[in-house]
Amino acid sequence: MAIRERLSGNEATAIAMKQINPDVVAAFPITPSTEVPQYFSTYVADGVVDTEFVAVESEHSAMSACIGAQAAGGRAMTATSANGLAFMWEALYIAASSRLPIVLSAVNRALSGPINIHNDHSDTMGARDSGWIQIYSENNQEAYDNMLMAHRIGEHPDVMLPVMICQDGFITSHAIENIELVEDDKVKAFVGEYKPAHSLLNRENPISVGPLDLQLHYFEHKRQQAQAMANAKKVILEVSEEFYKLTGRKYGLFEEYKTDDADVVIVVLNSTAGTVKYVIDQYRAEGKKVGLIKPRVFRPFPVDELADALSKFKAVAVLDKADSFNAAGGPLFTEITSALFSKGVFGPKVINYIFGLGGRDVKSNDIEIVYDKLLEIANTGKVDSVYNYLGVRE
Repeated sequence: MAIRERLSGNEATAIAMKQINPDVVAAFPITPSTEVPQYFSTYVADGVVDTEFVAVESEHSAMSACIGAQAAGGRAMTATSANGLAFMWEALYIAASSRLPIVLSAVNRALSGPINIHNDHSDTMGARDSGWIQIYSENNQEAYDNMLMAHRIGEHPDVMLPVMICQDGFITSHAIENIELVEDDKVKAFVGEYKPAHSLLNRENPISVGPLDLQLHYFEHKRQQAQAMANAKKVILEVSEEFYKLTGRKYGLFEEYKTDDADVVIVVLNSTAGTVKYVIDQYRAEGKKVGLIKPRVFRPFPVDELADALSKFKAVAVLDKADSFNAAGGPLFTEITSALFSKGVFGPKVINYIFGLGGRDVKSNDIEIVYDKLLEIANTGKVDSVYNYLGVRE
């Protein structure tokens, strides 16, 4: 019987961590992720978990401590946002290339400067090529559920990669929503124990972690890392199916909302999908055939599946809550258009909107502007501007 609760996204994440009961949590506070280790530290103080909580002096140290713990054979977790994630930059690459399945709660926040504590996706999008699996969460329930699945995905012997579970700062991290929790014993059975084949404390099979790796082997190790990321797609689906059998909540690589007969769709990550769904319901009542595709998994990027799903539409708008500063489009847009081109899908007209930077409100009438433009493109077949900004004072 599921446990019904009302929780913020940060508290839901901390409860997931409590149920997982990792060996080590190392963390440094930064808004808006601070509450995650703060809530978790109370479980440590109360003896609810037997985790070693390491209060470090910086985010770089937090990830470094997690790397050491995971390399020693432990299960390690942390949480951060924005500049904290940027301060981890060097260590992010080391964790991934060392094949250490650390789990990080990434509470998305604008990356300075100018300094800003509110939500966009510039932090995790900046880390998109660091070798971490990235899974995005529309609401508190998804953030909790994704955290429960993260270790099973990252620790799979065909993967062995670290995992970021992303949710929107303040919008979901601090907002309280109804949520269904899984019972502690069921979480324990689902997640299981971490039994790495190799670790620093295994005296029978001595290893080194993070050695000097020059021309003779570096390329091969990077190729193995890339293959692990490719393997992760299948593992994510397998773990999600097992989670569905446990909870009745179904997750894939992405979610489709009212796309069966849609002419046009918006593609967007995280909490904005909720606003888009609201507008879709309104437009559907007026007979307008609009839909949504919400990617859940950004790394590994589901090229084949998204290209196939998008091929049936007349027009597509990709909404990016981060800018690539490449004068050509945001990170999600360039991934989507690359997928379509590489798979020979040239049917839909695809445009991009940069939106919501620094926490700028995204209202239903903003989404209506996008759908109206898409419906116009679908009718005329003409695109006047590919790379656009939404809700900014030009």
